[in-house]
Amino acid sequence: MSFKIYTKTGDKGKTSLIGGTKVPKSHIRIDAYGTIDELNSYIGLVNDYIADQDTNNLLKEVQDRLFTVGSALACDPDKETKMKIPDLHEADITLLENSIDKMNEELPVMKSFILPGGHVAVSTCHIARCVCRRAERLCVGMQEQDLFIEPLVLKYINRLSDYLFVLARWEAQRLGVAEIPWRPRV
Repeated sequence: MSFKIYTKTGDKGKTSLIGGTKVPKSHIRIDAYGTIDELNSYIGLVNDYIADQDTNNLLKEVQDRLFTVGSALACDPDKETKMKIPDLHEADITLLENSIDKMNEELPVMKSFILPGGHVAVSTCHIARCVCRRAERLCVGMQEQDLFIEPLVLKYINRLSDYLFVLARWEAQRLGVAEIPWRPRV
C-alpha cells in the first residue's frame, strides 16, 4: 500500500507545529522554517554546481544542519514533544568559520562591493546567501515577538550567510571568473 502525501488537514490555512499546536500557515514561525527549507533546496543546487569534493561534503553537512534548524523552528516551545529533535552545536559554527578562513586565505582583499554573477555557480551561491539572510531576518522577527528561538540558530544562520558569500567569491576564483566590482554612479 502506498503512502498518501496529502492529508487535507491544511486545506483551511492552518498547520500543526511539532507538539500539536495549530497555527495559521502565515505565522512567522512557519515562514521562518519554510524559508529554511527553501534555503536547503538552494544549498542542494549550489552543491550540484560545485565540483569540489570537500565543499560538497561540507554543503551536505549544512543541509543536515538546516533540517536541524527547521525542526527546532517547527517545535512549539511551550509543549513537550515525543520526538527526539537534534541540536546544533558550537562546533557546527566553528566548522563554517574554519572553512571561511581557509577560503579567505586564497582570495584577494575585497576593495569594493561585488555584483553577483559571472557564472551560474557563483550566482546560485549569492541567491542562497540572500535566502539565508531572509531566514535570519525572520528568526530575528520571532525573537522580537518574544517567540522562543535557540540562540545558536541565529548564530548559525548568520555565519552560514557569511560562508555562502565567501564561497561565491572562492568559486569564482576557482573557475577563473573575474569578480564584478560595483561601480556606483556619481
